[in-house]
Amino acid sequence: MEKETAFLKLFQQYEHDIYRMAYVYVKNKEDALDIVQETAFRSFQKFSSVKDFTLFKTWVIRIAINCAIDLLRKNKKLVYLQVEGIIESPSSKKEDIPLSISLQDLLDILNEEEKTVVLLKFYQGYTFHQISDLLNSPLSTVKSVLYRALEKLRKKVRREDMYG
Repeated sequence: MEKETAFLKLFQQYEHDIYRMAYVYVKNKEDALDIVQETAFRSFQKFSSVKDFTLFKTWVIRIAINCAIDLLRKNKKLVYLQVEGIIESPSSKKEDIPLSISLQDLLDILNEEEKTVVLLKFYQGYTFHQISDLLNSPLSTVKSVLYRALEKLRKKVRREDMYG
């Protein structure tokens, strides 16, 4: 019982961060909530392996990222059937597109590794060393991935400015 209480207290402390990270990946509330639930399940199963509770947030965010990537990969294998007239396309609405969607579109040009590093650095505020530890990658690799991702984003923004 003590283990469950300790886990619940820690998990609830970071639940919003987990949801936000998941949402950035999957772009919808239902899937993000599913990822939070799957993250809770997976992290509870492995909770006894946590040695340093000061690193719990880092550990659980990594699990959430893995859950999000797993869901995205699973969904890529699905074939969606669209019955004409039933599913409303987003372009049929006459409203302004919020800035967050534009940022989301920008993130979509990045591969999974680049997106993860960018999100951890700028969205979660981790240092290069923390990201390196979290991803089990050399520090130089993390920096290279981030700089490559930022260059992709810059090029995309410049292209949009020229042609958009």
